[in-house]
Amino acid sequence: METKTLNQPDQFTEGMENFKFPLTPREIGKVTSVSTGIATVSGLPNVGFEELLKFKNGIFGIAYNLDEDEIGVILLGKDSLLKAGDEVERTGRVMDVPVGDGFIGRVIDPLGLPVDDKGAVRFSQRLPIERPAHAIMDRSAVSVPLQTGIKVIDALIPIGRGQRELIVGDRQTGKTAIAIDTILNQHDKDVLCIYCAIGQRASAVAKVIANLQENGAMEYTVVVVAEGNNAPGISYIAPYAATSIAEYFMEAGRDVLIVYDDLTHHARAYRELSLLLRRPPGREAFPGDIFYIHSRLLERSTHLSADLKGGSLTALPIIETEAQNISAYIPTNLISITDGQIYLSPKLFELGMLPAVDVGKSVSRVGGKAQLAAYSAIAKLKLEYAQFEELETFARFGTRLDESTKKTIAHGKRIRECLKQPELQQLTVSEQIVILLSLKAGLLDTIAIERIQEAEQVLLNNMDSFPKEIIQRITSNEKLSEEDSQAILKIAKTLLKSFLDTPEA
Repeated sequence: METKTLNQPDQFTEGMENFKFPLTPREIGKVTSVSTGIATVSGLPNVGFEELLKFKNGIFGIAYNLDEDEIGVILLGKDSLLKAGDEVERTGRVMDVPVGDGFIGRVIDPLGLPVDDKGAVRFSQRLPIERPAHAIMDRSAVSVPLQTGIKVIDALIPIGRGQRELIVGDRQTGKTAIAIDTILNQHDKDVLCIYCAIGQRASAVAKVIANLQENGAMEYTVVVVAEGNNAPGISYIAPYAATSIAEYFMEAGRDVLIVYDDLTHHARAYRELSLLLRRPPGREAFPGDIFYIHSRLLERSTHLSADLKGGSLTALPIIETEAQNISAYIPTNLISITDGQIYLSPKLFELGMLPAVDVGKSVSRVGGKAQLAAYSAIAKLKLEYAQFEELETFARFGTRLDESTKKTIAHGKRIRECLKQPELQQLTVSEQIVILLSLKAGLLDTIAIERIQEAEQVLLNNMDSFPKEIIQRITSNEKLSEEDSQAILKIAKTLLKSFLDTPEA
């Protein structure tokens, strides 16, 4: 006991000599002013562009304007919690987001925090939200189709994995419905989906999530939500954060589909921030770099080469037009960045043509290379439909028409009726081919237009009647032979026999 007491001073002295005082330098500045969604800060001379800054109350911001005397900061939280004089600290890192398999099936905000009351999200690493796009030499050609389950798109405006296809149209024309149908159609296709809601109403987002849950799509979907009442900074970073999460899966060799709903709100959020930060306004008051914020986002969507595990990221950005003005600033920017567009017409929507896809204004620049070979059997359908639309315009003036023109118009009306498809009712490739092949061969031309949907349903209900080996060839990317086509048409004619005696409409 006595010896132990004598040794204590020696142990104390030894401990003092060996102890190292950890000194971590901290650079702290002060808030000089706070506005809606932004703050100006002084006293951080070494801060970097887009560096993450930490305020009190757990609020973060991104250093954006690096002026001589002050820094303009985009806030990622409520500006009402800050006031002039508050301390702000450098973090030494850029804005990043947690990524990992734990995000599948979850609803999160752009900061990676859960908003679905299912507890914390397990993640494997963090990735910067702004990442350089893969080099051209790291990419492969688009060669595998991404089936949407929607006849008019899969047959006439096909999309490939790794493509960027813009969905454009006025508000309330069914843009989100097409995106959701596409997500629902990936349930057995081994494609992970990311739905990024930017500046949407909470009720609209809740409806989308309910649809995904009811149809079992949340098992392979991540939902990233920036609500309309969030800070504009949150809306601004939302698509970048969602893309980094998607890239994590793509770089692991997975096929990923990402939907940006919609980039109009994203552009407006960035315009608001830029004007508040006193950046020079340009056309329509948008800043000069508005093209760059979308191009650097969408260039990250690609099909990687086999050396990089061959994953793909397919983007479906949504953009809203005003009064069908497809040549406005933001729509034209995005049309030039993407590989094609699906244009939704309000006139078709009002006529009950759902989905309201305007085939004439829609195009897919690379999807045709990836389209399944079986669709070549109905290759001229788009041309036939375009000819019909032009002839129909002349027919409205009461022009006397010859029999050939009347026949073309009657056939075109059946094409238009056949391209209708109810929401949330996706069709398999074989179902689409059977219907569209019957249409192209003229089997539906003698059926009254009001009974076309009924005739379609008969074909769908009797898919088991078609030879399994032919159905297998359709789905396995083999070209349909003339014998296969004739076999399908023979069975279809038998199934439609009860409709064929209907007088022509």
